[in-house]
Amino acid sequence: MTNPVRALLFDFGGVIVEIDFNRAFGIWSAHSGVPAATIKSRFTFDSSYASHERGQIGANVYFASLRSSLGMRLSDEQFAEGWNAIFVGEIPGVAALLAHARALAPIYLLSNSNPLHHAYWARQYADILSNFQRIFVSYELGRRKPEAEAFAAIASAIGVPLENILFFDDTDENVGSARRLGMRAIHVKSIADIKDALGNIRISSCRRTPASSKRR
Repeated sequence: MTNPVRALLFDFGGVIVEIDFNRAFGIWSAHSGVPAATIKSRFTFDSSYASHERGQIGANVYFASLRSSLGMRLSDEQFAEGWNAIFVGEIPGVAALLAHARALAPIYLLSNSNPLHHAYWARQYADILSNFQRIFVSYELGRRKPEAEAFAAIASAIGVPLENILFFDDTDENVGSARRLGMRAIHVKSIADIKDALGNIRISSCRRTPASSKRR
């Protein structure tokens, strides 16, 4: 890594907290009588899913699309119960790594998320999220990973060029997009990938925090 790192940017699901959509399918199956395996086979990260994460449609509209695509007549409340069940818990050891990371450089979080999920995980994982100087979520940005505009918006907001940001994500597509934009990006398959990267980066001596930065 030749460019000095001035900021560390982390994904949420799959990097900080384990995600399991099978938990949602199980709950929706219990409410609907449709086998969980059938629900799983019908579920896709489709255009409605992406629009929900950009804040372009609300949960009620997204759940209406699920009624159609999944062939289930669940209430919004029943969908929401399963929707928020996907968060399994903190990935073991990640809290200690974040504490180490924040001693190296300012750390930020960028999550593709929707208002219902964000409200849940911001409350459920408040302790570990307190490590981050600022939290960015796609529905507030109006754009999502892997869109170049999402990364550009973060760089502008924190006042750090893309080439000086080290990004951690568990999705090939997001990592590839970040790298094409000149960012340093680590494909996180296990917590060891984070640990190794933190031990091999060159940190800039400039740790100035832009006055415009704030937690959210």
